[in-house]
Amino acid sequence: MPSGTGKTISLLSLIVAYQRAFPLDVTKLIYCSRTVPEIEKVVEELRKLMEFYAKETGEVNNFLALSLSSRKNLCIHPEVSSLRFGKEVDGKCHSLTASYIRAQRHTNPNLPVCRFYEEFDAVGRQVPLPAGIYNLDDLKDFGRRKGWCPYYLARYAILHANIVVYSYHYLLDPKIADLVSKELAKKSVVVFDEAHNIDNVCIDSMSVNITRRTLDRCQNNVDTLQNTIHKIKETDAAKLREEYRRLVEGLKEANVARETDIYLANPVLPDEILQGLPVHTTVIYLLVRRFFQAAVFVLMQMDFTKTPNLVTLL
Repeated sequence: MPSGTGKTISLLSLIVAYQRAFPLDVTKLIYCSRTVPEIEKVVEELRKLMEFYAKETGEVNNFLALSLSSRKNLCIHPEVSSLRFGKEVDGKCHSLTASYIRAQRHTNPNLPVCRFYEEFDAVGRQVPLPAGIYNLDDLKDFGRRKGWCPYYLARYAILHANIVVYSYHYLLDPKIADLVSKELAKKSVVVFDEAHNIDNVCIDSMSVNITRRTLDRCQNNVDTLQNTIHKIKETDAAKLREEYRRLVEGLKEANVARETDIYLANPVLPDEILQGLPVHTTVIYLLVRRFFQAAVFVLMQMDFTKTPNLVTLL
């Protein structure tokens, strides 16, 4: 159907009416759209629908509906929100909210943290988001009034919201869905707006781009690691060898992973390197080696006749 013919409001009217009539059968509506403007449009249509219900029935709306987007669109931290690109916002947010950073702050109060996340974590989880219709700006305004992070507030609130509007990726991308959508109710109705785009979204979610710059940076990191190993092994080889042995035994006892146990029980490092490996260098070396093994395997599976740019790169 062409734009402007009422597809969105028709779907919302039908599903919301069913939710109101059979709340135990449909506990949640998940409406997936592609872009932020389209997400905002759905929320505004839903707002009009709820206002119509309130006007016709005289009942106070007790539905909770909200939109969810990336940190870039929801962050209210002055320094983080001013960054230009989404990946920069994600990285800076992580550096302020990661559990290990917050743990380190107990011994070093000078480490920076996000006051909005800290306030939400301390208070916001205990207070449910009031019923209503919230677009991205509404969530940011609410977060500023309360001093809570709107992004984490929205992620937490979708668990008990009646209606959630967000991007395809939050449901189709395994990396994101595992964090955001895995605990959503089974009795949910899922709507994909512009559903002919689903295949492209799935392809994009499961694709990885390997560039020459990425490979060069990996090689530089390996060279740096190798140089560090050579420097360290010239000093206290006996002590570091004992640390390596304790690392292997500790991982076995903790039963970290069967494959890891086998890998560490049969180390591939030469004896001369093992004489000087500290704990952290050993772990980094093994992880980097496993990364390159996986990368080589992926490259060997590719059909290079269909990827001429990669052939040129190699």
